[in-house]
This record gives sequence, C-alpha cells and structure tokens, in this order.
Amino acid sequence: MVAFYRVTGGLPAGGKPGARSGHRGGAGASGALGQVPLHSNRRSGAVPSTVTVSQDRAGRWFVSLRVVVPAVTAAATTAMVGVDAGLNRLLTLSDGTTVDNPRQEARERAALVRAQRKLARKGKGSRNREKARVKVARVHARIADRRRDALQKVTTRLVRENQVLVIEDLAVRNMLKSHTLARAISDASWGMFRTLLEYKAQEYGRTLIAVPRWYPSTRLCSVCGTQAQKMALSVREWTCTGCDTRHDRDVNAARNILAAGLAVTACGADVRPQRGTTSRTGDRR
Repeated sequence: MVAFYRVTGGLPAGGKPGARSGHRGGAGASGALGQVPLHSNRRSGAVPSTVTVSQDRAGRWFVSLRVVVPAVTAAATTAMVGVDAGLNRLLTLSDGTTVDNPRQEARERAALVRAQRKLARKGKGSRNREKARVKVARVHARIADRRRDALQKVTTRLVRENQVLVIEDLAVRNMLKSHTLARAISDASWGMFRTLLEYKAQEYGRTLIAVPRWYPSTRLCSVCGTQAQKMALSVREWTCTGCDTRHDRDVNAARNILAAGLAVTACGADVRPQRGTTSRTGDRR
C-alpha cells in the first residue's frame, strides 16, 4: 500500500542540534516538504486529519498520522494469569511459563562504551563531535527500540490470551536507588511493561489488578499458606516447612500474586502479611 501525503509548512524549526523536534500540518496544502510517499501494510482506508513530522536525537525522522479507526475487539476468555517480574527472568507466569530477560543494554554495552569514548575525544563544538554524538544516540535508540519491541509483543500476547491479569505494584523508582541493581532494573523496564499492559487491557476490555507491593508473594507458600523467613536474592528454590513442597521462587510468587488479586476482586479480602511477620519491598526479589 503506497499513499502520498502533502505536509504543510516548512521543515521543523531550528533549535538545539539533535534535540527532539517536530512539525504538524494537515493534508492538502503545499509546503517545503512536498509529497511524502508512505508505505503501509495497514489498509484502514481512513484519511489522516493530521500529519506530524518529527526528528529524534539519533537523527531519525518519523511521520505520525492521526486517523480514526474502529475500536479493537477481542473475544472474552476465562483465562487468568498472575505475572511476577524479575531480573533473571523478565516475567514468570502463574502457569509456569517464563519469559527470558533479553538484557538489551547489556548486549549493546561494548558498542555504547566505544561510541562514548570516541565522543569524549572530540573537541567541543566541532562537527566531528556532533557526528560522534549522533552515533552514541543511535546506540541508545537501538537499545530502546529493541526493548520496546519485546515488551510490545509480550504484553499484547498476555492481554489477548487472558481475561484477568494480576501484577505487583512495584516501587520501581525506589528500587532504582539501589546502586547494585539500578542498571539491571532499568534494562528490564518494569515501568514500561506496566504502562503498556494498562492501556492494552483497557483497549481489549480486560481486567488488570495490581497487588500491593508489600505482599510477601515470594515467601508465602502457594499450597498451604505458610510464610517463610526472609531469603536472599540468590535463593531461587526453597522448601516449605509446613507442607514440604519444593517451590520455584518466581513461579510460587506468580501463583500467590494471582490468588491475592482474585481474592481482592471477589470479596475484597485483605492481602496484608500474616500477623507477627514483616515484609519489605526489597524482600520480593
């Protein structure tokens, strides 16, 4: 599908080199950009009311079309899932399914370091420094694009396959204060995962429940309800002292998250820790 849209006005106004800039116009009037060919695989047949042209810090140009399209519909299902976010595994579901952590920033770290070192050696204000800056920005953009693409795919699959989704209300901003885990947490992008899940659940007519962050999902036995003592992050499996069940740390947490979310929805049950025990946000991971 190839269409042509005429963008009004001139090129985006100047400003700080490489900064995010954009221009908005309607279709039909002549301008400095002229006709822009569009290759699309979405045959909606809708005519855009607004065309926005923008450029990011990596020097890439984007064209956004504002159109009115029919609402997304999805068949209702009885499936329900609890989702535990982590670092070793990006996601662990209550049915035992796991999603590997792609670690996009770690994969590109060597290329990023090289680009940043070249940038540091360039003279300030020179053309070579601007070229080096763009190369650094492109590495960052590549990392962000891959991370966003992976999260888009996994959140779409979760929303399409499940009617009820239960997650944990993680305090990501507070977790980033940990100097040992901040980089890994940022790379996992739990905040973006929740943002995507929220708007897709609303779009598809699904129910999204967030369990309070202080709920001891990892240390609570999903079989008998016995709460274990605080355990280190290195402990990936543990045995319940009440029923001798051997638990995978993340799968057990996902099952408890699902049960807690359904309890709150069904009867407004309280999911606070058992009396006489304490729980901190950091105990979960």
